[in-house]
Amino acid sequence: MAQTTDIQRYRDNWQDEINSAYLYRTLATLEKQPQLAEVYRRLAATEEAHIGFWEERLREAKQTVPARSPGWRPRTLAWLARRFGPGLILPTMANLEQIGGHTYSTQPEASGGMSRQERSHKRLLETILGGSGSGAEGGLLARFEGRHRAVGGNALRAAVLGANDGLVSNLSLVMGVAGAELSGQAVLVTGLAGLLAGAISMALGEWLSVQSSRELYQRQIRIETLEVQNVPDEEEAELALIYQAKGLPEEQARQLAARLVSDPTTAVDTLAREELGVNPEELGGSAWEAALTSFLLFAIGAVIPVAPFALFQGMTAVVISLVVSGIGLFVIGAAITLMTGRSVLFSGSRQVFFGLAAAAITFGIGRLVGVSISG
Repeated sequence: MAQTTDIQRYRDNWQDEINSAYLYRTLATLEKQPQLAEVYRRLAATEEAHIGFWEERLREAKQTVPARSPGWRPRTLAWLARRFGPGLILPTMANLEQIGGHTYSTQPEASGGMSRQERSHKRLLETILGGSGSGAEGGLLARFEGRHRAVGGNALRAAVLGANDGLVSNLSLVMGVAGAELSGQAVLVTGLAGLLAGAISMALGEWLSVQSSRELYQRQIRIETLEVQNVPDEEEAELALIYQAKGLPEEQARQLAARLVSDPTTAVDTLAREELGVNPEELGGSAWEAALTSFLLFAIGAVIPVAPFALFQGMTAVVISLVVSGIGLFVIGAAITLMTGRSVLFSGSRQVFFGLAAAAITFGIGRLVGVSISG
């Protein structure tokens, strides 16, 4: 007879597999490349088999198996994928597959084939994101890798951390000024100045980073274009080696490289994706779009702690600012669990603790400075 802890483990595994199958089916419907959509459908089928396995374990333990339904995390990730593209959630899914493989390796029922399958899924997703790509057809692999590298690898993580930076930094600034017992208007002005200064700084840094990368890619693509024109044999040999390193047999790699280099436009496009890891049509994305996104994400976080000072005064404003900031920090912590799969309560509470601890430190420093100046 299965122990209570075993039954709960079966249920957790069952739910995790339902979540994974749901996400792979979502990716299959969104993917424009038929071959890649089929890959996602096969991954979903594997997860469906895992669901059946854990349902059988539950039935053997005389447990009722409820209707299959994905949780809030996969539903949120699926919404993000529909809104912003599959590449946004692939790094998170690869991470979750790695966690699943490790978890199964410690469970006697799943330590063999299921654990290996989860690790295989993780490697396949890394290939899709721009990893080894062993055995994939060259042209398809090039288009696929370039497209997903342009996403930035972990845009979801960057978005969450951008909002977190704005909230924590401006909360600390506002509390430091409030601790010095300055007027509510002074705190409000300081908070708004901190919001604008931080958001502009973030946006400028992001613009410079993306624009510099674009200019570098443009220069490298010009070099690749000249080399294809002047020394096509060398470029063909280089491309063949790349495909051999990805797992293709030598003869097949040579044939594929020769076919690609025979068309200069295709050759430059493929070399840019394979050697530089960039989509020539996007060049790493728009610098202005990246700057605006960074500005907005930081500002959204930074406005939370300062807004109460526009409506309230004194300690009332301080308390309300701490409360709404605590809620914002908890939401950010919960959003992080989309990538880590950890408990919402744990991640949210941890985020609140560190954010409010930083605010408490700056408030105390502000109070000491204010007392020393008034004295």
